[in-house]
Amino acid sequence: MQKVNLLFVITKLELGGAQKQLLSLASRLDKEKFQIHLFTAKDGLLLQEALSIRGLKLRRSPFLERPINPLFDLLALIEIYWFIKKNNIEVVHTHSSKAGILGRWAARLAGTKIILHTVHGWSFHGYQNILARVFCIWLERLTAQFTDKLIVVSDYDRQEGLRSHIGIQEKYSLIRYGIDFREFSVRNNSVRTDLGINLDDLVVGMVSCLKPQKSPQDFIKLVFRIKQNFSNTKFLLVGDGFLRKETKRLISRYGLQRDVILFGWRQDVPRILSAMDIFVLTSLWEGLPIAVLEAMSSSLPVVATNTGGIREVVREGINGFLVEPHDIERMLYRVTLLLKNCDLRLNLGKHAKDSLGEDFSLENMLKKSEHLYIDLIRKKDLGYVH
Repeated sequence: MQKVNLLFVITKLELGGAQKQLLSLASRLDKEKFQIHLFTAKDGLLLQEALSIRGLKLRRSPFLERPINPLFDLLALIEIYWFIKKNNIEVVHTHSSKAGILGRWAARLAGTKIILHTVHGWSFHGYQNILARVFCIWLERLTAQFTDKLIVVSDYDRQEGLRSHIGIQEKYSLIRYGIDFREFSVRNNSVRTDLGINLDDLVVGMVSCLKPQKSPQDFIKLVFRIKQNFSNTKFLLVGDGFLRKETKRLISRYGLQRDVILFGWRQDVPRILSAMDIFVLTSLWEGLPIAVLEAMSSSLPVVATNTGGIREVVREGINGFLVEPHDIERMLYRVTLLLKNCDLRLNLGKHAKDSLGEDFSLENMLKKSEHLYIDLIRKKDLGYVH
């Protein structure tokens, strides 16, 4: 049986939901049916993981990068086009906003039979200036016209796309992030021991990229307020980004150097989550952050901003709490409730873990993705998969 040449395109292999989902697919798809290719930036924290995937053909581009650069963007598009032609790619599946546009246009120009894109949060949001937002929506509409399927990880993103007239209902397919629940099932106190945190200290943490979308400054402001009443509380911030200097400046300004541990990017997130008592996320906009799902899998109560698809998994007062973006006062009130009440923390944490059903399993994500590929291959009559 001839294999289908399937190409994944993603801007950069850093730690994030898009990257984790893509690498899970690349490593677990049936290698008897698919020859997997990956086109991405030349560097990234997860490159070694990609290189370790059996049978994966990896192309690292010097031109594909996140910031807009008209010359490099054009060169990346041309490079993807020639990669598709050279390797006889029949299915192109793009992830992340920029790679989603460049990869799909390259696939269109190369005459690729099947083009898919996974929306990990749209490229437009309410915090953009109006011209940028209008341009992003127009570009997504135009590109959706020749996209066979738009995969979303939250119903919010599907509704947002339809409200913005991006594609039609039939083009959308909901495939949730797949979580390996076994990774997050063990409580590990070694992190606390390594960091000198007492076993009876309370630990509040956040895992996110340090960029405007995640508003890490709000997390530090929250920490300052919490420390005024809970001196035995420690705070873990896992992630990195161009707001790292600003975040460190705020930590110093509020005198929190002994209270906030700024980890940077880590690949042992399950271990770090197991050291926390409460998980916080201060995002301004979202699709559906995988960090929240991983925290819930770790039996942590979640206090998050009410953005994007988060409300589809966090149930107010049942497995966590939701507040509006920038509402530090309300977030402080909710975190305070949890810090004061051990039974409430444990109860919400248990419900958080129990509420993630089969839809969020790694096996379900893989099965639904493979079925979608095969269904499109049959409809296009490529004749490879039976």
